[in-house]
Amino acid sequence: MREVERRYTRVEARASGDGKNITGYAAVFNRESSNLGGFVEVVDPAAFNKSRGDGWPDVVARFNHEDMFLLGTTTAGTLRLSLDNTGLNYDVTPPNARADVLELVQRGDVQKSSFAFRTFEDDWSATEQGFPKRTLLSVQLLDVAPVVSPAYPDTSAGLRSLARKFDAPFEDVRKLAEREELRKLFVRTDQPVIRAAEVGGTAGSRLTPAQARMKLLARRDSPYVP
Repeated sequence: MREVERRYTRVEARASGDGKNITGYAAVFNRESSNLGGFVEVVDPAAFNKSRGDGWPDVVARFNHEDMFLLGTTTAGTLRLSLDNTGLNYDVTPPNARADVLELVQRGDVQKSSFAFRTFEDDWSATEQGFPKRTLLSVQLLDVAPVVSPAYPDTSAGLRSLARKFDAPFEDVRKLAEREELRKLFVRTDQPVIRAAEVGGTAGSRLTPAQARMKLLARRDSPYVP
């Protein structure tokens, strides 16, 4: 089972025109996130297609992702989800007992939205500036939420995905992220063989691309990246 991940948007949560619902975009397509700890992330427009095709099963809306602040569910029809050119929109009718949350949104005290998911498929590339970029291609949507203060997201699942892509030990990738050196992974090592001396090995010996990449991981300073 893939880990649960949470992401936050800068798009406002707001009250509906009749003042009974909370609505907003939980995710926005094709917009680079802020630095998530060594990489940025983009949500592909097709990322939620499987969840939509399955009928948005068992998706819930919870204030601040807390079970005790349940606002609505797709099962009961009190949470409605839709996709448009902008992103994933949610519209939830909270119970009377959660009128406090609705009031907080109406007053503007709560203005951010969030969504939780598990990743089915993603892809890794680099931005024009060479910064690692993860694209979410297909995810299982778990919940949406108006939130007070978006916390720094746990990026361990993203880093595990990156480690799998490059067949590298997770701890090595995590340490690179801590040093903000994940871009080392995107140095090209697709030549048939590489001189080991170029990546800190013994002069005269030759390495496969995979071996060369692990040598790069072990070094703090890359010979290929300024």
